[in-house]
Amino acid sequence: MDIQRLEDRIRGRLNNFPAKTRRVAEYILANSSEIAFHSISETAEKLSVSRAQLVRVSRMLGFEGYADLKNTLKKNLMNKVIPSAAKTKLENGSDMISELCRLEIANINETYKNFSSETGIIEKFCEAVKNSDAVYCMGWGISALPAEWLYTRFTELGLKSVLMRRGSLSLTEQTRGIKSNDMLIVCELPNYVIEVTEAVKKISSEGTPVATITDGPAAPVCSYSELNFYVSDHSPLFGSSLIGSMFAVHVLTSVLVQKMGIEGKNALETQKENFNDKRVYYPSYKLR
Repeated sequence: MDIQRLEDRIRGRLNNFPAKTRRVAEYILANSSEIAFHSISETAEKLSVSRAQLVRVSRMLGFEGYADLKNTLKKNLMNKVIPSAAKTKLENGSDMISELCRLEIANINETYKNFSSETGIIEKFCEAVKNSDAVYCMGWGISALPAEWLYTRFTELGLKSVLMRRGSLSLTEQTRGIKSNDMLIVCELPNYVIEVTEAVKKISSEGTPVATITDGPAAPVCSYSELNFYVSDHSPLFGSSLIGSMFAVHVLTSVLVQKMGIEGKNALETQKENFNDKRVYYPSYKLR
């Protein structure tokens, strides 16, 4: 069953449901992303109903039980839809370059729309970064790439920054030095990583501010974050595209430079001087 069919089924039956059943059904209708990645106990607690009630409502909607409902929602969320015409072109190897270009431009445009719709969230991000003693940037797998670029940008701006990615220490072990007056920014694109969620949950429980760069509210880390930046990552190949998340890093750090004022300007001037170091770089930077 796809999301649209489920939503139509719920709306068609709402008026015939008892009050408590209707409240659960309305929650499913409005929060399918959360249900997809929350346990039955978490959802039951949030709604102040029993787990048995969630199972009953799931069966009333045509599922074998709550687990069946949850798996269906998760499958619909995780399987990103690519237009059939685009998929056909890519599979046939026809005009692949132009089609990939179109998809990536769409990723940037969608990411821009997401940022524009959240009034003041970028300003809150910049204030949180400026007020932090240190900023930790976390990512696993491909998500480590935008996290590393974020770490690089912060370092270029003279901010104390730490890169967290899987190595000889687990992410949870790496959280030991994080304090409540620091900040964590986690990049998390599908497939979501259990260790990342567990590490973020631990950090959040200790009072450290958390921001996320992810593909949508279905990401489990969003439950432990105060600031969520949603990026578009549609890609027919190689899993998630990084174009949207890299664009997000570029936007966030560029606005941050403006908010830092003279401090940001001086940091960029220092970086420019580094490019003129003839012991490291060829003297071509001035020609650009």
